[in-house]
Amino acid sequence: MRFLLKVIVSAFALWLTTLIVAGVKVVPYEDTEIATILTYLLVALIFGLVNAIVGTAIRIVAFPLYVITLGLVSFLVNGLLLLIVAWFSDLMGFGLTVESFWWGVLGALVLGLISWLIGLVVRPGRD
Repeated sequence: MRFLLKVIVSAFALWLTTLIVAGVKVVPYEDTEIATILTYLLVALIFGLVNAIVGTAIRIVAFPLYVITLGLVSFLVNGLLLLIVAWFSDLMGFGLTVESFWWGVLGALVLGLISWLIGLVVRPGRD
């Protein structure tokens, strides 16, 4: 249940990010409201998987850079992860599009802030 809530929060944060950041867009597979919502949920799911698998590996390898830059390299890593999600969803023919690396960095920053703010409000209970 907690995983499903995180995906929904990420999808909502992604929707808000596409409204704020001009270089980040989501292209649904059909031009209906249900297809748009499902596309946002699918992209949020892909982002969660990429962040969990690839992001963890990158953070382990780049740990010395995190220490040297006091964590500022995390903006670049998150932008790279957003570009990986855009590339993967482009292979499927729909989903996230990011215009450039720097739009990805800005999009990842806004996405992280919005997800954090929504997470403060909608915090899943601990078992």
